[in-house]
Amino acid sequence: MGGLKIKYLDIIKKENLQEFISGNSLDSYKFLGNHKCEHEGENGISFSVWAPNAKAVYLVGDFNNWNETSHPLTNIDNSGIWSIFTTQLKDGDIYKYNVMGCDGVNRLKSDPYGTFAELRPETASIVYECGDYNWTDKNYMEERSKKVSNQEPMNIYEVHLGSWKRKWDGGFYSFEELYEMIEYVKEMGYTHIELMPIVEHPLDMSWGYQGVGYYATSSRYGKPHEFKAFVDKCHENNIGIILDFAYSHFCKDIHGLYRFDGSAQYEYADPLKAENLGWGTAHFDLGKPEVNSFLLSNVMYWFKEFHIDGVRVDAVSSILYLDYDIGDWRPNQYGGRENIEGINFLRRFNEVIYKHIENPLVIAEESTAWPMVTAPSYLGGLGFGYKWNMGWMNDTLKYMEMDPIYRQYHHDLITFSFMYAFSENFILPLSHDEVVHGKKSLLDKMSGDEWQRFASLRLLYSYYMLHPGKKLLFMGGEFAQGLEWRYDYGLEWNLLDREQHAKTQAFVKDLNHLYKGEKSLYEVDNSYEGFDFIDPHNKEESIITFMRKGKDEDEFIIGVLNFTPVVRYDYSIGVPYLGVYEEVFNSDDEKYWGSNQTMKNAELHAIDSKWNNQPYHIKIKVPPLGATFIKIKKETMKKEVIKKETTKKSKKKKSKTKKSDKSNQ
Repeated sequence: MGGLKIKYLDIIKKENLQEFISGNSLDSYKFLGNHKCEHEGENGISFSVWAPNAKAVYLVGDFNNWNETSHPLTNIDNSGIWSIFTTQLKDGDIYKYNVMGCDGVNRLKSDPYGTFAELRPETASIVYECGDYNWTDKNYMEERSKKVSNQEPMNIYEVHLGSWKRKWDGGFYSFEELYEMIEYVKEMGYTHIELMPIVEHPLDMSWGYQGVGYYATSSRYGKPHEFKAFVDKCHENNIGIILDFAYSHFCKDIHGLYRFDGSAQYEYADPLKAENLGWGTAHFDLGKPEVNSFLLSNVMYWFKEFHIDGVRVDAVSSILYLDYDIGDWRPNQYGGRENIEGINFLRRFNEVIYKHIENPLVIAEESTAWPMVTAPSYLGGLGFGYKWNMGWMNDTLKYMEMDPIYRQYHHDLITFSFMYAFSENFILPLSHDEVVHGKKSLLDKMSGDEWQRFASLRLLYSYYMLHPGKKLLFMGGEFAQGLEWRYDYGLEWNLLDREQHAKTQAFVKDLNHLYKGEKSLYEVDNSYEGFDFIDPHNKEESIITFMRKGKDEDEFIIGVLNFTPVVRYDYSIGVPYLGVYEEVFNSDDEKYWGSNQTMKNAELHAIDSKWNNQPYHIKIKVPPLGATFIKIKKETMKKEVIKKETTKKSKKKKSKTKKSDKSNQ
């Protein structure tokens, strides 16, 4: 893409056009859109656009005083791809395509492959050559290629760039100014930043989910090369970047993809499939080869050109089901509600990513019980790497909103998720969707007085960190944002002047770093081998006890979570080994604004007596509306008893085998 070495004829060559039209192009951004190139001895810029049913296409802009017909594009080989080479534009110039549609209507359209655009409410594309960015993340990328993500800690900080902080005049922070966020994320102990959509979009209140420029970083925050520098800075600090995309739908603004050439070009022609009535958007026609090329090239563009670490695909259910939206729908050819071309697209989407990108993170936001979302496509799955665990999120928040008095009657809300925790590769989200539109902030969801609400929030985070699955928390949750998330205002950073909020932030920081430092909390996330439910049944006291285990038998941590405001003394919990145990974390510590019902410096000696499903037990103090994390002191760990018992059993088995062998002779 950089320099003037590219020949115009190489851009518009038949192989490029045929690959695109057949749905097999994974790099269509290299020839569609605008590109500096050379033609017949002159340096200029090519402009190429797909508009198969257009009667004519013209290039317009300041350079020709927006003359609607002076610069016609040529329909190359009647392929539906129109192109022009010109020497009249330069970097920074604005332009659009005047598309004379098949319906005879002229529409001024921004470039679907444009990499930069005017700041809204203006809508023109901008000639922009990113050039060859000098990446400094070679070591990071090499290390990433070696990692097995499901055996690594993954603690994601979800961010809306436009409202993490806002300037006093309402202006946006630039990518460069947001370097402070990278430092903050690193200090807080997160491993990844997930950015809500940063592609160009006209309406702030869509949060980026109704895009027009899928190849353009939003001009709200800066230029594309500045975003590359942002990603580079993240990698310098060992922070991964995940981008959020809406590949199911796009906005219907007149300058965007909708009815681009006067026909249903990017969207379905079938009126029952073309639009999402609830969202006021149009659905991509995922069965159309050229749309496949557009979207597959898009995800490759962000991985290859911007070195991102992963993608989250929004609203996967709207791709899977024909009846997802309100209104009428038509069954598929087999009489079912499944969108067959949508399913095929998702499988291919994931196959392409995993084939061409080393160790990518590919995440589905899928809100139904669709099976095998994270199973490989060759086994009949959709092929995603991870799925948001929406069931866990809904059940947990419903439970936490209850008065503790009633929790004993709904104990299954807090335990049921363990029954399916390993059916997919899950991420546990406490996302933006749960703190907006009248749903209240996480803090305000908690029941009780102020102290109880803060205690319950710490308990929620403790439970979430112990529960199998990777983690995601929306910005502001780490310091107990008080108000609902507002997309047009910055977070309430002033709350950190209040003790309870500052101490909540300190709690989350310590919890994050504990998670990263304890292999048992992340190493075996997708199998029962990494989990043991010591006591799920104490609904009368609303206490659950479970153990997380790493690959090594001495890597384990026991969590005891009390969902009532009552301290429990001399509470017995089963443990797997004889030895001395200690408390390594307590959400009720006074340094976190708790009541300090802790067991600091206490030695908890295992008693040689079975309890629950464990051979030994210890007696502990359980904090009110709190969690305590307990580990064995490895130097005190005694395995002799277990080994002796195992030896005796094996000897018995051997003697039985010998006898049976003799009888068979």
